Amino acid sequence: MDQIIRIGMDTSKHVFQLHGVNAAERPILRKKMRRKEMVDFFATCPPTVIAIEACAASHH
Repeated sequence: MDQIIRIGMDTSKHVFQLHGVNAAERPILRKKMRRKEMVDFFATCPPTVIAIEACAASHH
């Protein structure tokens, strides 16, 4: 299985869109999550770079 090296996160108040790529820049993760699922998801991920959009909702 490919390892995710970078995750892009589109934030909103309740739902987050995640897009992860491997070392070849191929998408291997496309996932929509609610806020309460985020902690469990990232607790199981290996260390990686996470990029979050810069907008008014970024502080949530």
